[in-house]
Amino acid sequence: MDEKITFRDLGVLPEILLALEKKGCETPTKVQQEAIPPMLEWKDILAKAPTGTGKTFAFGIPMLTHIDPQSSDLQGLVLAPTRELAIQICDELRALTSDMKGVRVAVVYGGQNINTQIRSLEKKPQIVVATPGRLMDHYNRRTLRLDKIHSVVLDEADRMLDMGFFKDVTKILDKIKILQPVTVHGKEHPKKNLGLFSATISEEVLTVSWMYQRDEVEITVQPEKEDRPDIDQFSIQVPQLQKEDALLRLLRIGGYERTIVFCSTKVMCQRLSDDLRRAGKNADCIHGDIRQTTREKTMKTFKEGKLPILIATDVASRGIDVEGVDCVINYDVPEENDYYVHRIGRTGRAKNKGVAWTIIGSFPEKAKLDEIAKYCRFEIQPMTFGENDTLEKAVIKKPQPQRRFR
Repeated sequence: MDEKITFRDLGVLPEILLALEKKGCETPTKVQQEAIPPMLEWKDILAKAPTGTGKTFAFGIPMLTHIDPQSSDLQGLVLAPTRELAIQICDELRALTSDMKGVRVAVVYGGQNINTQIRSLEKKPQIVVATPGRLMDHYNRRTLRLDKIHSVVLDEADRMLDMGFFKDVTKILDKIKILQPVTVHGKEHPKKNLGLFSATISEEVLTVSWMYQRDEVEITVQPEKEDRPDIDQFSIQVPQLQKEDALLRLLRIGGYERTIVFCSTKVMCQRLSDDLRRAGKNADCIHGDIRQTTREKTMKTFKEGKLPILIATDVASRGIDVEGVDCVINYDVPEENDYYVHRIGRTGRAKNKGVAWTIIGSFPEKAKLDEIAKYCRFEIQPMTFGENDTLEKAVIKKPQPQRRFR
């Protein structure tokens, strides 16, 4: 694609162009260049693109273009796997509507008081961003209708379907009657519009595509070297019982202003948060057992730069865009290769330099990190603590050849 292409060249509405200018978005990313034109033409999209490549605007701009602001019907639906991602998508879509009169966007998700969401739906939004379970809850309560929806997007489709939402998603698409013809702005289309956006194309994603898409346009955006986040990756190996001390030393030596620490379990996440606060650190955590209102408040404080250390499970590793995160620390080595990529991808964004540390406390963790480095083709530099709170490159001992006895 031509790197000098502009949003105006893609046929974006003047009102949306103005909103993009306010956000400082001058040129579209590759996924936006490839997805916006066919979606504007009502073609189904199956897009594989790495996290942080601008997928929300890639599907949000066409969806907003297809909306009739004079109608109070629910016309567009975005499904997301987690509450945090749903909230973020809603915020980004609302930013695009800043100069679009009469266009309303609402978000519904589990964990928030349903009456609050009902009041939001009573304002007749044309677009709803939702997690699948809570959307079905509202549908069963008859607080929203699905029969007028003509544009649907599944964001982070691989993760959503892998989390057990396959039945909910297919039930929703069946109720929307996604395969039926639709007339929008006086023009007939053979079926309603469906976009699948995903970091990986899993078997479940392909199944949904086969069931509900027709003549879909397939888009694959490879992470090119110049597009990859600029992240220096390090590891440090310590005895298991000294991992917390190692974390405190890394925070002290690095002097980072905004850090995300990832743990693999909710229990460890909460324990580490409590221990850091007892050690005098301004830290807080988010995980699945914390009330949604508290999680939203914590995330807001972190985004505003008032909370320097956020401790999280993988619920926050994917799709959460927080500017200015200068360090990510893996307190636990993630179980999946992709989790590592999504975790460290929270730093080094918007062409800023980032740092990622992984604390290794056992041989299995070291073996797993070596596998991740090989799979992802990352260079992860082993480090060790020196004197006076310094960090030095670790000396890697080469295995000695075994003697052969006769």
